[in-house]
Amino acid sequence: MKIKQRIEIVASTQSGLSPMGSKSRESVLAVLAKHYSSVRITIVNSESDLEALVDRRPDLVFLGMKLVLSDQSLGLRDPNKIWVSQYLDEHGIAYTGSNHLAHELEINKAWAKQCALSAGLLTSPFHVIERGQWQTTEDTYLTYPVFVKPTSRGGGQGINSQSVVYNYGELKAKVRSLALELHSDSLIEEYLPGREFSVAILKDEASAHYSVMPIELIAPLNERGARLLSAEVKTADTERSIKVADEAIKASVCELAINVFKALGARDYGRIDIRLGESGEPYFLEANLMPSLKKNKGNYFPKACRLNIDLDYEQMILGIARLGLARAKSADEAIAEAGTIKILPTLEPVF
Repeated sequence: MKIKQRIEIVASTQSGLSPMGSKSRESVLAVLAKHYSSVRITIVNSESDLEALVDRRPDLVFLGMKLVLSDQSLGLRDPNKIWVSQYLDEHGIAYTGSNHLAHELEINKAWAKQCALSAGLLTSPFHVIERGQWQTTEDTYLTYPVFVKPTSRGGGQGINSQSVVYNYGELKAKVRSLALELHSDSLIEEYLPGREFSVAILKDEASAHYSVMPIELIAPLNERGARLLSAEVKTADTERSIKVADEAIKASVCELAINVFKALGARDYGRIDIRLGESGEPYFLEANLMPSLKKNKGNYFPKACRLNIDLDYEQMILGIARLGLARAKSADEAIAEAGTIKILPTLEPVF
């Protein structure tokens, strides 16, 4: 007998707005439809789509997107953007994963790094060059080499062999490229030469403790001798992901990951990326609180679950769904609770 609950898997088809692609949506649907009486995929590209979703009042929204934009060209600068999780909170609809406050921190890599620093956690020194300043960019005060990437892009976008820069001329060229090609601000951080790890974090339904599950990511050497998880590498799936055998490294990486996860106010599940410095100490790189759940052998989050705790794809998806359903309440209770959540002012990074 299937469980009599209605679940909608929500994603966007607008470019860059949904970490959950069509293959991921279909994989999640196949799992949930085996166990729940009503499961559907819902595409949300506008506020009216959100309104229709709320009118149907599903028992759970399985979130595959964070934002609805009224003007895509403005991106995160859109003053009328809607955080989907906040909208659902305001209407008493349960959903999977973190709330909008954590998403707002995570989606801007500089803010996430500042949050980690404020919690006393290690992340490499950094600053931001806004996209409108590329023509007047002055030399960095950081020690070369530095790593340059977009402040708010995932999937390795904007990362290539020119991302590790060794002088002012290379810095200005890379910042210019990100501003003109991706319309993005640039995050400048001191380059970390060590090994790279992706740490999956998943809450246990019974104990409320978190499983912290690292894997090491090994990208092929590029033409400049660096191992970078670029968009090209990720698309071609040429990186290796392996279980972490060194117990000391595993312990230090896991400790940093769960502390960053908590500092961001994340809940239920997510992924924290970490890289070792020259002396082998772990540094926080970035967070992904809505990681890809695509069903394939190379996908980081499912693979980390499988390698570390032997959790298969179906049980992983069901666990994430049950964590969200555990928060489902009556509409009146949920709306009243949402009204007590402290809404932070618009965050502005200070460097």
